[in-house]
Amino acid sequence: MIRIGILGYGNLGKGVESAIKHNPDTELAAVFTRRDPSTVKIMTEGVPVVAAADMASYKDKVDILIICGGSATDLPVQTPAAAKLFNVIDSFDTHARIPEHFDAVDAAARENGHIALISAGWDPGLFSINRVYAESILPGGATYTFWGKGVSQGHSDAIRRIEGVKDAKQYTIPVESALEAVRAGKMPELTTREKHTRECFVVAKEGADKARIEAEIKNMPNYFSDYDTTVHFISQEELKANHSGLPHGGIVLRSGKTGWNDENTETIEYKLTLDSNPEFTSSVLVACARALSRMYSEGMRGCKTLLDIAPAYLCPLSPAEQRAHLL
Repeated sequence: MIRIGILGYGNLGKGVESAIKHNPDTELAAVFTRRDPSTVKIMTEGVPVVAAADMASYKDKVDILIICGGSATDLPVQTPAAAKLFNVIDSFDTHARIPEHFDAVDAAARENGHIALISAGWDPGLFSINRVYAESILPGGATYTFWGKGVSQGHSDAIRRIEGVKDAKQYTIPVESALEAVRAGKMPELTTREKHTRECFVVAKEGADKARIEAEIKNMPNYFSDYDTTVHFISQEELKANHSGLPHGGIVLRSGKTGWNDENTETIEYKLTLDSNPEFTSSVLVACARALSRMYSEGMRGCKTLLDIAPAYLCPLSPAEQRAHLL
């Protein structure tokens, strides 16, 4: 059994707990929280809820720690620190900062004899794998990634960190005309702004400066500054009634040419449609825990991404069963 710890018990942490239930080779060892542990009620009976400050006492009781914080401010600090104590996995999704995050986690893991996996999920993660496959198979062409329409957990969290914001949800929306042009094999050159728009629904605290909040959102680097962004200020009741779900999804497309004279156009399309973004991401994280456990047992150390993981490591079936049923 792979003993999994969860750091952070929000939507993602709850999703990891549910995914563990559906993977019989894994078990929940502990939930670590920055809140008062007595106020955190989990679904799995008999599993301790422990203060995050006391994680070190569980060093020999957890095989893989899945860190369920936000990418904006939590994971850049939490993952390198936790990699000193455990083998760790996170879902860091600020694409522009992945190289520096990788370096920090890699140094901490190697110094302490651990293995780590960052940016696991569906993008970055599964979509990253598809981009590598597609560009390797069709070297002459263009790759496009569209997200949504759906709620981005990381972007919503980034808005909630702004002073004066009580709650928020952010939707990423593909520009339909751009998507149609790509599917038609036209291989258009598209800017970031031409591919997606962002729509934000924000509950402001009483007396907060809404104009300042809107400006901070629209000018936030790595999140909103490169997009046409619309900000709506609404009540908490309206947010709960109309924006309580966490759907998402996306598409990776690669158009390329084959034939001696590039006479044929080939298109690869990989699509996800998700009722629950955090629950699907959590399912990826738990499959990755299996892979990381196997890689650690083979002597691998340091930081990895999903691009480093062979598909066979993710699967609960034996290699012989994989060849018989999946190949």
